[in-house]
Amino acid sequence: MVKKKSSNIIILILLIVVTFISIFPFAWMVINSFMSDDQIYAFPPRFWPEKLFKKGMWGNYATVLNAYNFLKYIINSLIVAGLAAIGQIVVCPMAAFAFAKMKFRGSKLIFTLLLVTLMIPHQVTIIPEYYLMMKIGWLDSYLPLIIPSFLAGAFGTFMFISVFESIPEALFDAAIIDGASAWKIYTHVYYPEATAPLATLFIIAFMNNWNDLLRPMLYISKPDLYTVTLGLTQFQSAYSSQWSLLLAGSVLSVLPLIIVYLFCQRYIIENSLSSGVKG
Repeated sequence: MVKKKSSNIIILILLIVVTFISIFPFAWMVINSFMSDDQIYAFPPRFWPEKLFKKGMWGNYATVLNAYNFLKYIINSLIVAGLAAIGQIVVCPMAAFAFAKMKFRGSKLIFTLLLVTLMIPHQVTIIPEYYLMMKIGWLDSYLPLIIPSFLAGAFGTFMFISVFESIPEALFDAAIIDGASAWKIYTHVYYPEATAPLATLFIIAFMNNWNDLLRPMLYISKPDLYTVTLGLTQFQSAYSSQWSLLLAGSVLSVLPLIIVYLFCQRYIIENSLSSGVKG
């Protein structure tokens, strides 16, 4: 009993240390977002802003939102990341259902080629992709940032193949005997059972598109169309950085990700609990 208690205490201490290490960078970013550049560069470092809970506390945030129109960039990123993530949760499950449950000629070859794309770095294909988007006339628009996500993504498709293959085959056979079409089987049997994976894929796709800098930098040159990542580059130049504004903008850019995660987390937990009850 004593050994078990001591081991639990050691595990708890380790968890507290790991949690502190994980949270500290974010906490440091939030604290320093209320400081001026002089206070950020001060040595020894200060861990308590002078203006905290005083007049002018929100000065950096007001400058970022008003002088740099950062709210517009957040809205732009919400449009791009939201539509791209919706494209993933619509198309990837359909592709996965076709590969997992519908037998057709060349399916294994096509699936293999799809998986191969996971091993190719995005930087390798960005040049022909840019050339294609230029020829189509999609530069300085959100289409190059959104439309590729409406194609079957290799990661999402692979994830949903595993999900659909875990659903009992008897459900599929029973639906076929009842005369249901492939589309009805997908929409009424398989898609509703994938609530947690859908929420997971939405979070991953939203986060990847929200944090993407390479594509917006290549395809967008108009300031009105800037996303959050492009907006943050305004606070840095070749010779200096406005760290106070950059950190305030970074905090604002993280908030939508936290909100999306908290919203989707509910569906993941509910699905896990209902699965446990069914089991």
